[in-house]
Amino acid sequence: MSKMTLTTEGDRHVLVTRRFAAPPEAVYRAHVEPELLQKWMLGPEGWTMPVCISQPWPNGRIRFEWTDGKGGGFHLTGEYLELEPYRRIVHVERMHLPDPTPDNHVETTFESDGGGTLMTLRMTLPDAQTRAAMLATGMEHGMEASYQRLETIL
Repeated sequence: MSKMTLTTEGDRHVLVTRRFAAPPEAVYRAHVEPELLQKWMLGPEGWTMPVCISQPWPNGRIRFEWTDGKGGGFHLTGEYLELEPYRRIVHVERMHLPDPTPDNHVETTFESDGGGTLMTLRMTLPDAQTRAAMLATGMEHGMEASYQRLETIL
């Protein structure tokens, strides 16, 4: 439906928006149901997510493990803080590369938008240095590839 936009706010925030041609219920479910997450949240082509733990309730665990099939990989751990079904998810995540990164607080909202959904994801990082390091990983390319994949399965 549309390309992803990624902008920064202040010293510590990253804002990602994207529209999907699907209702908020479907986009929300794709962000919390393990069997759906494993189909789209893969980053660049060639990557898979063999381990996907998503317990979508307050204090529920998150653990995603990715591999490139060539011996490379990394994982993410976190916890859900707040969930308003089909409207909002708040969670904390840390990447393990292999050492854990500082906590990234993420709020994702899903708004009905003319027959589709406007998804807004707002990351809050501990400081400007952590945000710069995260953006330097090329995460924008991986996120857009994942969202394009999500658009095709919705």
